Amino acid sequence: MKGKICLVTGGTSGIGLEIATGLVEQGATVIITGRNEELGVQIVKDLQSKTKNGFIELMVADFARQKEVRKLAKRIKQRYDHLNVLINNAGLYQPTFTLMEDGIEQTFAVNYIAPFLLTHELLKLLQKGHPSRIINMSSSFHWKGFLDFEDLNLSKNKYSGMQAYMNSKLALILFTYYLAKKVERRGITVNAVHPGIVKTNLPRSRKFYSFLLKINPFFISAKKGAETPLYLASAKEVENITGKYFVRKKVRKTKKITYDVNVQKQLWDVSLKLAKIKKPKV
Repeated sequence: MKGKICLVTGGTSGIGLEIATGLVEQGATVIITGRNEELGVQIVKDLQSKTKNGFIELMVADFARQKEVRKLAKRIKQRYDHLNVLINNAGLYQPTFTLMEDGIEQTFAVNYIAPFLLTHELLKLLQKGHPSRIINMSSSFHWKGFLDFEDLNLSKNKYSGMQAYMNSKLALILFTYYLAKKVERRGITVNAVHPGIVKTNLPRSRKFYSFLLKINPFFISAKKGAETPLYLASAKEVENITGKYFVRKKVRKTKKITYDVNVQKQLWDVSLKLAKIKKPKV
C-alpha cells in the first residue's frame, strides 16, 4: 500500500481505527474522519509515533449533516489529486427518532446517505487513482432490513432504532451492487463487507445489546473485524472483483431483493434527491 491514498470514515475508534492502523502500517497515506477533533488529533499522534511507514491525518466532519460531508469532500479534493481507496465505515445506532436538518432520520442519514453523497463527490478522484477500491461497511443485519420508499424515515409508525439500522445496511448493499455496474469501466471496484459483530462498537442500548446476544453471543475484537475490510483494500487477488458482499474474506449471498435491478435503481434515484445531487457524475 506504499504510496496509496486511503480515506477511512469513522476512523477514530473501533473497526475504523484498526483499518486505519493496518493501512498506515502497510505504508499508505491515510485520511481518517471523526466528529471529535480532540480525540482524533491524539489518535493521529499516537499512530504516527508508532510507525514511520505511512502518514495519517484527521479531517473532522459530522456525517449526519450533508453540508459537512460536502465540506469534507471539498477539503480532500483541494489537498489530493487522486484517491486509491475509500472505506465507508462511519455509522451509528440511534435508539430514538431524530430528524436531521436535511429532513432525513439520523441513522439513515449517517449510515447510508452520507456514504452515498461522499462517494459521489469523490468519484473523480477515485477514477484518477485507478485502479481504486470502494468498500462499504454493511452488516449481516441487512437480512432483516426492508425499504419502504414512502417512509424511509420510519416516521409513520412507532420508531425502531434496530429497524432503522438494519434498513440502512440493506440500502448500502443495494447501493454497492448498482454503483459497481456504473463504474466498472472506470477502473473502480465496489464491494460491501460484514465485518462481524464487534464488541467495542456495541450501541449504548440494553435492548439492542440483548438482541445482539440472542443472534450471536460471540463478539469479536475490532482488530479481527478489520481483517476483511483490510483484505478488500489491499489484497491483489481481489483487485478485479466488484459488486460483491464479503464475510470473512469470502463472497457470500445477500437478501434476494438486493439483486433486483429495479429496486437498486429506485433507491439510487431516491438517494440522488435526498442527497440533493442535481447533476449525477455517473
